[in-house]
Order: sequence, then structure tokens, then C-alpha cells
Amino acid sequence: VQLQASGGGSVQAGDSLRLSCVASGRTLSRNAVAWFRQAPGKDREFVASMNWKGDSTYYANSVKGRFTISRDNTKKTVYLQMNNLKPEDTAIYVCSVDREQYGSWWWVPRPSDYWGQGTLVTVSS
Repeated sequence: VQLQASGGGSVQAGDSLRLSCVASGRTLSRNAVAWFRQAPGKDREFVASMNWKGDSTYYANSVKGRFTISRDNTKKTVYLQMNNLKPEDTAIYVCSVDREQYGSWWWVPRPSDYWGQGTLVTVSS
């Protein structure tokens, strides 16, 4: 599975963005998915995750109530809707797909999973 994230950009605080992560190759319908981010000089940080069924999600406290993870299995795409963006949301956002099938959401980055190239989000005050 190859993953390609897009939708990043430079915005003002309070603005919204929607990130997309498109998978090529096999379907994602049986895999849990997640978004992580990495700010300059910081470790990779969990943002949001969704189980394989799509009926259970988990969010980092820092984004809860502002970000929404979703998926469209027919398009093999995972989305991250980001509202009320803050300067501290500035980072490279990366999507990840559980290598195992029928899994739940997770929050610890796992090198064994599929990872896409990131998309940069810059939020200015």
C-alpha cells in the first residue's frame, strides 16, 4: 500500500483545512487508519485514529472537538477535517494504515504500519 497525503497549506488561526490521504493498491476497508503529525524539532505526535469498521474514533486531547477523522472506502481515502486551527497545529501531517486487518484505533506510531508522505500545515496567528 502506498499512501499520498495532500491538502496542507498556509492558513490563519481560526481557519479550516481538510487533509486527504489516498491509498494505491489494496483496499483500506479492512484496516484501521490514523493521522500523526510532526512539528519542527519535535517527535511524531498522535492526532486521530479510526477503527477498521469506521464506527469508533480516538483523538488527541489537543485536537478533540476541532478535528474529525473520516474515511471513504470506495475512494480508498482517509480525511482529516481540521477546524479552528491554531498556530500550535503547525506540523507535517502524515497518514498511517494498520498493516493488520480488522484492528482498532491506536495512538502509538508503529514502524511496521504503512506510512505516507506528509503534507505541511502552517498556521499563523
